[in-house]
Amino acid sequence: MKVGLKWIVSFSIITLVAIGGLFWNPVADIPHTGEFLSEDKIVGADVAWILAAAGLVLLMTPGLSFFYGGMVGRKNVISTMLQSFIALGVISLVWVVVGFSLSFGNSLGITIGGKHYGIIGNPLSYPFFCGVGNLPHKIMAPTIPFILFALFQMKFAVITPAIITGSFAERVRFISYLLFIVLFSIFIYTPLCHMVWHPDGLLNKYFGVKDFAGGTVVHMSAGFAALAGAIVVGNRKNPHHEPSNIPYVLLGTGMLWFGWFGFNAGSALSASASAATAFGTTTIASASAMMTWIFFDRINGRSVSALGACIGAVVGLVAITPGCGFVSIQESLFIGFITAIVSNIMVNWKALKKVDDTLDVFACHGVGGIMGMILTAVFAHGENASLLHGGIEVFLHHMAALVLVSVFTFFGSLLLYKITNSMITLRVSEESENKGLDLSQHEECLQ
Repeated sequence: MKVGLKWIVSFSIITLVAIGGLFWNPVADIPHTGEFLSEDKIVGADVAWILAAAGLVLLMTPGLSFFYGGMVGRKNVISTMLQSFIALGVISLVWVVVGFSLSFGNSLGITIGGKHYGIIGNPLSYPFFCGVGNLPHKIMAPTIPFILFALFQMKFAVITPAIITGSFAERVRFISYLLFIVLFSIFIYTPLCHMVWHPDGLLNKYFGVKDFAGGTVVHMSAGFAALAGAIVVGNRKNPHHEPSNIPYVLLGTGMLWFGWFGFNAGSALSASASAATAFGTTTIASASAMMTWIFFDRINGRSVSALGACIGAVVGLVAITPGCGFVSIQESLFIGFITAIVSNIMVNWKALKKVDDTLDVFACHGVGGIMGMILTAVFAHGENASLLHGGIEVFLHHMAALVLVSVFTFFGSLLLYKITNSMITLRVSEESENKGLDLSQHEECLQ
């Protein structure tokens, strides 16, 4: 087999990263004096729960690979599943080298009215996880080791680009995809993560955005990047296919639902009442959305299908994510119900169908994230009241942030696709597409 220059360069970069970590000089790090508490502040119950939650969130990425893999045609199952699964390797390395620093490092940003608002973290704050140890961080994670916080957050960074893959499934070159997810993670995910979840982040500190577990950071960013990807890559030559394996989709949905408890309830960062609330609202919203989806399909003359039930369940999980720790069980039931209807309409909207988003990533994750952000601003309890509790300012701030995030993630991703395509062609040849990506990209196939 002929080995291209791009593969040699890629391997050389991995080699340099692996060796570079050994020789990084921790003395050169920006000092973190006063940022950490003593080890006796660690709460054992919180550590146990977040360790379990981190494992649950990791399981979601293989779950997503089954979920997507079962939906595509038989010639592209392995390639689609690998595109999700490989993020566990690629993004984990990016996160350790620079991603965590860009997301949760010392804020670099703008000053408004004498106050500093962060846009991105300093890349020299925690390079190669230097300074990320067993002591708890005073503000970000005061009851668990900082390294556990960093690893828990890493799982969110991993699954976000994996979600995007469903939009351009069956037609993207694997090496181009690897380059894109690295660029996306560094230039889209990390600044958005910093702005929403860092204590000094712009959207957190100035806009007061409530995103308990990633509706904005994960699902909106992935949804808009998916829409941009489908536009740039273009429609498939043969856009019609039969899902290859519905049991895979059912299995993947079960793994996602199970893992989502770590995703949402784990984001409380403690074994607390807030975690219990998030646990309950997560499953009720998903159950509500699943049942709404299948009944809405039937009312509109479509069959009740296993595929529809699975998509509905995932839409409910997406919708409740930003508000899971802020709303009641009753409100989560409504959130799942209304989001399933809106997302179902978008999935079947003829105008959106003109864009070949293979697995309807934008209609499910993008729209689900948008609905979740809006409904969180309507229903959320607690500090900084939501619309129903007299918080018109919070609602308006959420709407402004929604526009900002949508524009940033869509046009930012559009630019990154263009850059990727200028370096390594994104789309496979027509011959490779007809042959199927399993064989043409990986020389593997289902038996």
